[in-house]
Amino acid sequence: MQIAESQLTNKSSLRQAIRNSLTMAYRGILKVRRTPEQLFDVTLQPILFTLMFTYIFGGAISGDVLSYLPVIIPGILVQTVITTSIVTGVQLREDMDKGVFDRFKSLPISRIAPLAGALLADTLRYTIATTLTFTMGYIMGYRPEGGLGYVMLAGVLVVFCSWAVSWIFAFFGVISRTASSVQGISMIVLFPLTFLSNAFVPADTMPDWLQWFVRINPVSHLVTAVRELTNSGTIGWDIMISLIGALVIVAIFAPITVRAYMRRT
Repeated sequence: MQIAESQLTNKSSLRQAIRNSLTMAYRGILKVRRTPEQLFDVTLQPILFTLMFTYIFGGAISGDVLSYLPVIIPGILVQTVITTSIVTGVQLREDMDKGVFDRFKSLPISRIAPLAGALLADTLRYTIATTLTFTMGYIMGYRPEGGLGYVMLAGVLVVFCSWAVSWIFAFFGVISRTASSVQGISMIVLFPLTFLSNAFVPADTMPDWLQWFVRINPVSHLVTAVRELTNSGTIGWDIMISLIGALVIVAIFAPITVRAYMRRT
């Protein structure tokens, strides 16, 4: 019986792996449904950050709030959704500490399904944060000139890039010893990238020694891509750079995360 389970688990077909991953993703969605407080970060953070940053910096940077909205809404969107991806690694570590993945290991399912399903389920969180950020901006007077189609395209771009980044934090979740250490390491990595970018202020207002980092920062490229899509309906090089960067992250971190996960489970 153990041999049969091992064959099913380790040599599952691609079709079975996809089906099992979707089932695990549905499990993740059910967890959110039963514990809705898990959505506090993606529901409250976009609202609070949009209000605070807009009314604090709007007058100083753009002269008034309405003029600042086309600048800050894309910045808040990228910052909020990417920050949300930290939760992926934290929850993954918590499930592993609770022995949940040991139970999955004994089932005749694809070994990769629990990991892939968790990352897939978190795209729901990114979608909620994206929708609320745009909705909050619209309530405050933001009217994207690019139109609804480009706004939706910008949302898909941000969700995809955040899903790619979540592989990094999933790797931290697999190799770290505690959930708190995952969160601490992730914050150290992510906060400089989000705040040392053009998300909140133009890069040319910063010191010369800092501008070079802001201009090569991948977060800055993603923010610029979202601004071009929503504010003018244009597709520029920043979109290609963001997509290529996301694919590179997945190409690097997905294999090493899966390998580390297989060794741990």
